[in-house]
Amino acid sequence: MSENNQATEAVTSQEPQDVEINHDEAQEHSEQAPSGDGEQTVDAMKTRLKELEAEAERLQAMQSELQKEGADLTEDKADVDSRSVYVGNVDFGSTPEELQQHFQSCGTINRVTILIDKFTGQPKGYAYVEFAEPSLVSQALLLNESIFRGRPLKVTPKRTNIPGMSARGRGRGGRGGRGYRGGFRGRGRGGYRPY
Repeated sequence: MSENNQATEAVTSQEPQDVEINHDEAQEHSEQAPSGDGEQTVDAMKTRLKELEAEAERLQAMQSELQKEGADLTEDKADVDSRSVYVGNVDFGSTPEELQQHFQSCGTINRVTILIDKFTGQPKGYAYVEFAEPSLVSQALLLNESIFRGRPLKVTPKRTNIPGMSARGRGRGGRGGRGYRGGFRGRGRGGYRPY
């Protein structure tokens, strides 16, 4: 057994000497490597960096264009709304082509949109008609209460929604000016009476 211990001690004592790396030799080997490959990789990296920088400049230019177009779209929304009318009480079986024919006497129509419930796929019963010029809206308002497919249409100028306003213009908050905030409301008539 003592021979085995001595043998393992000899092996462990020799390992660090064999494993030891001479850093000076490693540097000499790297200096002796052909320098043409290193220069080629550096050149390739530099050209790739230039390509990436050029692509970054193109992307920034594209992004600035999109931001300008986005600003134009928000301005255009108000412009489109000024050229459009809301048409209520539209028959559920009507088509945009039929509505376009009904409003054709007012002038050039850009678009007719009949709104559809996204869950059922059924029409909601109202539409928007966009005209080529804002002056045509006043002519379309003359068709208010006109009969379309046996129903009187309600025609009003399309309003632009203001962010943060609810349907009735009360702003944020649900109960309006009533002042009720919950809690005990009194007994009243017909309420629950346990005894």
